Amino acid sequence: MVAPTRTTFTLDDELAARARRLGINISAAAREGVAIAVRAALAKQDRTAYERRPERVDPFWNDADAWDEG
Repeated sequence: MVAPTRTTFTLDDELAARARRLGINISAAAREGVAIAVRAALAKQDRTAYERRPERVDPFWNDADAWDEG
């Protein structure tokens, strides 16, 4: 298991108060938000890499698939 890292961030007072009134765990919401942002950034990064270097048809795999037909 990876050790957690402590971090701090600034949150608008009114938003923090509203979250507390609604019973929202601000730490958990922040973790979830960061995880969502990381997944989105990775997807964007993958898409950009694919657009720079798209996959091409590789005729090798036609022969490789034929090996299973035995």
